[in-house]
Amino acid sequence: MTDRECVELVQWAAPRLRLRWEGFRRVRGQVCKRIGRRVKALGLEGVGAYRARLEVDEAEWAVLDALCRVTISRFYRDQGVFDALREELLPELLSEARARGEKEFRVWSAGCASGEEPYTVGVLFRLGLAQGFPEFRLELLATDADEALLERARRGCYPPGTLRELPREWAEQSFTMTEDGEQCLSPGFREAITFRCQDLRAEMPAGPFHLVLCRNVAFTYFAPPLQREVLARIRERLVPKGLLVIGAHESLPEDAVEFERASGARPIFRKTSH
Repeated sequence: MTDRECVELVQWAAPRLRLRWEGFRRVRGQVCKRIGRRVKALGLEGVGAYRARLEVDEAEWAVLDALCRVTISRFYRDQGVFDALREELLPELLSEARARGEKEFRVWSAGCASGEEPYTVGVLFRLGLAQGFPEFRLELLATDADEALLERARRGCYPPGTLRELPREWAEQSFTMTEDGEQCLSPGFREAITFRCQDLRAEMPAGPFHLVLCRNVAFTYFAPPLQREVLARIRERLVPKGLLVIGAHESLPEDAVEFERASGARPIFRKTSH
């Protein structure tokens, strides 16, 4: 399968999956390899035969959809974002929640993959915020459409390289190394986190949330109308002045007037009262 053949297939299939081709430009090599392996596993002669298969086999669309999910994850990814949350934005948000008499800090990690992002928030809260807000209890929901990734997340063990951006002292306090050389998150850092299989295109948790992380999923791969739909539904689930974090290379739809940047040029947005 040539690159051109793969591109044409993804461009043809993307609207049916409510995705956009542009989001796959930088990662198409990975996606094309997966599709190529699938074509070979089915014993088909090429991309044309696979497209014909899709036109008559409804179940194959779910397989193709899974092949198009690209996951690149590590702890404390985009360090400046988590530094801004820890040092400025979350203390302010929690102080306002405290003034309202709240005692739960509610977070949603959408498209959590194998768990590095929600566990990062859990470590950040316990080691970076809890001392200043001892009355608060973290309630963190992490969702993803891939059950296999969620099983890895629930296990909570990772190659050491995925921790390289996590502050060293935090890594030493929250992880233990196994005999196999994996770094496993200590039980106390897992208690507040619940993993749930959900496709962001079809369903969302009820909320409300103080913080939503929706990074490198909706605003990279989803078609523009779906992006606007997802953003409106996220806004409904945020508390007043709640925070939304997106990916470093993502942007919100141009008409997203109900959010304002919360920390300079960083991809962190605050729900406004408009």
